Amino acid sequence: MGRIKEISTLVETKFISLYNIKYLNKKNKEKSWTVASRKKKEVLEGIYLEGKKDKVDAVIICAYHKDNKKLVIIKEFRVPINKYIYELPAGLIDSDDENFEKAVIRELKEETGLDVVEIKKDLSSNQVYLSPGMTDESAAFVYCICEGEISKNYLEDDEDIEAILVSQEEAKEIIKNNNTPMDIRAYLALQSFSLLGEKMFI
Repeated sequence: MGRIKEISTLVETKFISLYNIKYLNKKNKEKSWTVASRKKKEVLEGIYLEGKKDKVDAVIICAYHKDNKKLVIIKEFRVPINKYIYELPAGLIDSDDENFEKAVIRELKEETGLDVVEIKKDLSSNQVYLSPGMTDESAAFVYCICEGEISKNYLEDDEDIEAILVSQEEAKEIIKNNNTPMDIRAYLALQSFSLLGEKMFI
């Protein structure tokens, strides 16, 4: 707080907007930075200029299926890269009334059909930033235990997702295959699971 001086809107859409941020660099020289945000301009002004608390935008779910003893990942078509990519289940927090625990339960069900049994709060983080050189977007990174059968019945029309249960050995094989398009969070989760297996969730 204190280094950002002015916010102006470049593009505003329903889900994401672009802002020009005027700020002072370490030599006290005024510079500009383009920021992508899911927040409205007045909300950003409250955070940047008035010191209000930055609320988390989304949840990222690192889930372990207790009966199958496997990690839950998804393969989703992403328009910006025009291909399917391995990711962890994730999604936006719907409203100010929805806390991250409720969002985790809802999003895991929507994207995989699975049910959350336990959220591992001691392993989870309430807020991590996803790409701070470009956006202020943040997420709760949540470890959980789940159960049930994979289903596509809860997907929204614009979600092109295949949920996959991955064993420790299968995680090792996916990591070895350098040609597999993969989100950084899925890569780190698969790498950890390939080394630790179930211990990752204890």
